[in-house]
Amino acid sequence: MDDKFYTKILLMSANPLSTSRLRLDEEMREIKEGLKRSKHRDKYIINTAEAVRYRDIHRAILDYEPQIIHFSGHGAGEEGLLFESEAGQTRFIDAAALAQLFQLFSEQVECVVLNACYSEYQAKEIARHINYVVGMSNTIEDRAALEFAVGFYDALGAGKGYKFAYELGRSLIKIAGIPQELIPQLVTKDDLQAPSESQSQVELPDTADNNFDTDIYINRPPIETKCYETILHTGALIRIKAPTKMGKTSLSENLLSYASEQGYATAKLDLKLADSSVLDNLQSFLQWLCADVSDSLDMETKLSEHWEDIYGLNKNCTRYFQRYLLTNIENPLVLAIDNFELLFEYPDIFSEFSKLLRSWYEKAKQGDKIGNIWKKMRLIVVHSTDAYPTLDTNYSPFNVGLAVDLPEFTQGQVEAVARGYHLNGKVGEQGVNQLMELVGGHPYLVQQAFSNLKNKQTSLKQLLQLAPTEQGIYANHLRQLLWNLQHNPLLKDAYKKVVMAKYPVPVDSEVSFKLQSLGLVKLSGNDCIPSCDLYKQYFCARLVA
Repeated sequence: MDDKFYTKILLMSANPLSTSRLRLDEEMREIKEGLKRSKHRDKYIINTAEAVRYRDIHRAILDYEPQIIHFSGHGAGEEGLLFESEAGQTRFIDAAALAQLFQLFSEQVECVVLNACYSEYQAKEIARHINYVVGMSNTIEDRAALEFAVGFYDALGAGKGYKFAYELGRSLIKIAGIPQELIPQLVTKDDLQAPSESQSQVELPDTADNNFDTDIYINRPPIETKCYETILHTGALIRIKAPTKMGKTSLSENLLSYASEQGYATAKLDLKLADSSVLDNLQSFLQWLCADVSDSLDMETKLSEHWEDIYGLNKNCTRYFQRYLLTNIENPLVLAIDNFELLFEYPDIFSEFSKLLRSWYEKAKQGDKIGNIWKKMRLIVVHSTDAYPTLDTNYSPFNVGLAVDLPEFTQGQVEAVARGYHLNGKVGEQGVNQLMELVGGHPYLVQQAFSNLKNKQTSLKQLLQLAPTEQGIYANHLRQLLWNLQHNPLLKDAYKKVVMAKYPVPVDSEVSFKLQSLGLVKLSGNDCIPSCDLYKQYFCARLVA
């Protein structure tokens, strides 16, 4: 047999003992069986390498000289793909190491399929050297991974190209009724090499004052996956909480985009856009809600037809959604309510509106005709603090559904932002460490630093030196926080103690929640510490006098 007339496929799998069991044997069997049945079966040679350890990867490639490499196993995003070490321990192989390895085989390997959760990150690095690479953007179920593999290799066996095979694999996931067909991502070398505005920019959270385009979202696994899975369920309610400028809005918009891709109707209610007249009373607020959602759905506002004075305000709003909005859409509706904490200052509206949302959530559980209509409703509530007015737990939307607390970026995610700005070479690991010593992993502060380094002629050293001063890039942001403190003596006095102390400081619970919602502190048990060194330096100088 002359190997040059054949396409050789290497099926590799890794399922370290410390990780959850995957259906890898079934996946390999289905791939082999599909190719055996194909009309071009004589053009393929299949080899397998199972229970692969990290040292086995290059050995298998050297031994079998494949054109296509298929990896099945576990992925952990930026940390890498999971293999087992010689000592039987789990070991991560990151994107840089994998890309360097595949570069050595770039004249031989045509396509790499990484059938593992969160492997898109590795795929993008490998695609710098390999023409076609498939990775997964989020967690992918065993069944979905199997369906994709079957479709992909059935297409190759029929003589189709890699792009067609990729599309067929995704199609089979959808045909199987699994809502994960958008998770497989094809990355090509041509895509990476082609000049594209979208590949040089990073989408980052809650940055309404950004003056640049952004369209790459930084995932914080497993948050996105949990949210994607939840939003597909009947009666979903997702509560996203984090201090200001931590990415709440970006996550909610990401969820709305995902829901839209599933064919769902979407609407976003940003309470920052509510005029003072809207917040005068509950009736004006609820009517504004109905009109705004109608507009988002491109439907006429028909309040006069569905609003009867004889009924209470909450019932009128419920009737409007039930008899008009939900009745006239085919698919589920995802309603995101951003900046919910603004209602905390309006106790009457907050209390009644919270009861309304909880009642909608409960209606989705009912089995009667009304309940079936309400099963179309999905809710996303975005707020910056837990310090909301007291509610009866039976009427609160804050103790049901999926609670999401957004953390700061990890070092790997900060490095991903640097790569998004094409600054990883200029900044380096040491520079990332220095930046994080000052601002931690705060998404907004990190983004501001890299944006400045990208657009202005300044060094990281200069940026860090000036950062806590009025000449620094954070001056406007810091002055806004200072203004908030100066106009609230209780917060100012408490925060002064926090930044001056060498150890965590006990603070009144309501005050600590407000400081945390501003992003000024982190909680250490029941005590507070400054959320980053930037704030400690700046406010030590401003609040001592």
